[in-house]
Amino acid sequence: MQRNIERFLSDRPHERGPWLVVAFGAGIAVWIMLPGPWQWAAFLALCVAAMALSALIAQDGRADHCRLAIIGLSLMAAAGCATIWMKSSLVGQVPLAARENVMIAGRIIDRQDNGAAGRVRLVLAARIAGREQPALIQVDLPDQLDQPGLSLGASIVAHARLSPPAPPMLPGARDFAFSAWFEGLVATGSIGGRITVLAPGKAPTSLRAVQAGLRDHILAHLGGPAGAIAVTLATGDRGAIARGDADAMRDAGFAHLLAIGGLHVSAVIAAVYLLVFRGLGLVPWIALRVRLPLVAALCGALAGIGYCLLTGAQVPTVRAVAGAVLVLGALAIGRDPLSMRLLAVAALVVLLIWPESLMGASFQMSFGAVVTIIAIHGLGWTREFGAWRDEGVLHRLARRLVMLLLGGLAIEFALMPMALFHFHRAGVYGALANLVAIPLVTVVTMPCLAFALALDTVHCGGPVWWVIGRSLDLVLWIAHTTADIPGAVTTLPAMAGWVYALWIAGALWLALWSGRVRGWGLVPIIAAVIAWSSARPPDILISGDGRHVGITGLGPDLVVFSQGRGGFAREIVLETAGMSGATHALEQWPGTRCSHDFCALAIVREHRRTVLLIARSHRRVEDSALAQACAQSDLVIADHALPASCRPRQLLADGAMLARTGGLTIDLASGVVHTVASTSGRHPWLVWR
Repeated sequence: MQRNIERFLSDRPHERGPWLVVAFGAGIAVWIMLPGPWQWAAFLALCVAAMALSALIAQDGRADHCRLAIIGLSLMAAAGCATIWMKSSLVGQVPLAARENVMIAGRIIDRQDNGAAGRVRLVLAARIAGREQPALIQVDLPDQLDQPGLSLGASIVAHARLSPPAPPMLPGARDFAFSAWFEGLVATGSIGGRITVLAPGKAPTSLRAVQAGLRDHILAHLGGPAGAIAVTLATGDRGAIARGDADAMRDAGFAHLLAIGGLHVSAVIAAVYLLVFRGLGLVPWIALRVRLPLVAALCGALAGIGYCLLTGAQVPTVRAVAGAVLVLGALAIGRDPLSMRLLAVAALVVLLIWPESLMGASFQMSFGAVVTIIAIHGLGWTREFGAWRDEGVLHRLARRLVMLLLGGLAIEFALMPMALFHFHRAGVYGALANLVAIPLVTVVTMPCLAFALALDTVHCGGPVWWVIGRSLDLVLWIAHTTADIPGAVTTLPAMAGWVYALWIAGALWLALWSGRVRGWGLVPIIAAVIAWSSARPPDILISGDGRHVGITGLGPDLVVFSQGRGGFAREIVLETAGMSGATHALEQWPGTRCSHDFCALAIVREHRRTVLLIARSHRRVEDSALAQACAQSDLVIADHALPASCRPRQLLADGAMLARTGGLTIDLASGVVHTVASTSGRHPWLVWR
């Protein structure tokens, strides 16, 4: 076995390097998945032990690669774990202990306008009553309370309702507390009263002024949905996009068009690179004396950095620019820009700066798409099929379209599990729709947008704005049409972490190795698909505050008990259940009996009858009556603590229990209960510990 491993590694000198970055990412993932400091320290000790024990392997030259692989992988895994542990200790702040209504006094350090939602989001460095040190908080402000003086740098005093950053509402749902911890936020909330501006903000910086001016200029020429998307492409501001359009773009597989990332940065850099390279090439004196690839790469890199700053320098954009600059460097020195090693370097740079981004959908899907492209174009038959040859224009165009379709389908299949894991839903026809949408945006919309802004300096950009509007209207029409096709969206319940890890491991093995050995990557992929496809949604889903309960299996739609408005909470319950149908109120469901204080419903699963009792009010009920009702119920759910006299036959999920466990899901057939606390460990951003 040792000889076979050594031969395998020695035959693949260019394929070993990316696995070091995979080990670095695995170390980060282990830190996030393990529950607490003792386990993290044990993992680091295990890595050190592996490096020490590697000396036992023969050192006579017969196993050098094997020994170095153990040392390198262990070292990088330990470095990944230590990197995110160190950043967590440096930037994380203890969150607010509980919900509070307090007076805050602070300075605005960030402002995001969300016109479609009718609110403004502010990030404040504020002093909170009861805390000695200033802290970062994020608050929402209704548009009607907005004032001209609420700009960056303004000092304000206001009354706010603050809460700790929200943990996952249900097992498998988005963990906002995790991202807030690495952003340094201690609380989120809203301002509901009058704001006193102590000191107005300074005049916006030149970059902010350019962003605001571009936004107003574009909206003056393009109104409606097309204008909102054009603003997003130019400045990264998504606040004006209507919810219906955003949902249609997501379900059609166009969400990447709204998130400024690799596609947009590549389009800008490629356009500048080609213009500079071809333009200077037309001047013989320059072409004979200057290295045009180097000059074009430098101009492209500057254009990419400028576009990144203009669109707000978000993490996905910075990541895309970093990768693009590496590609430009490879082009400038004559190296292959489309290689796994180059991509691994870009991923390592990102993970060193933002190790927490590893668990985000943006990182996984963007790098997953590029890995898929490189793997597909690295196959022998695709290289042969896509190679330049002496043929007509139509044949060459048909060959390029086939390669584009093949790449789109491969990316769609590669990213669908990621979308299903993070969002519990994914578009099915995205590959075909993107064949039209991506060229339309990158070849027509974005160049015309730059051309129109340039022509507006001499007041003659009107016809180009018309072209931009029609192209974006076509993109929106494709999005809505694709999203409305029956079966266009597939949904699945929350996937177990080990199943997703199994799929990721198989996909990486399939992509990073060459030859027949890569086929072994299909084994974990098939195992993950079987485990995933056999999963079914939990029967009951209970949010962490106990105010929202979802019941599946009563038909194609989800039956929901929800106190208050809670539209966002209902969507989270629907997505976690892996259902795309409508929701029905529990009170109106046949067979439900409701009083002013409780609702009761009987559910049958695999010939087992379970009686649910759900509290509707906080009014005190006579102990004897409550005890009798609980004794006749299998499961009692309440958003507040119930008296000790309430003893159901199986489980009491009241406010006292949910405060310890967080949200939970229940499988009635097996009796398995999953809680947020049991799947999140003892990380410092959790407040229920």
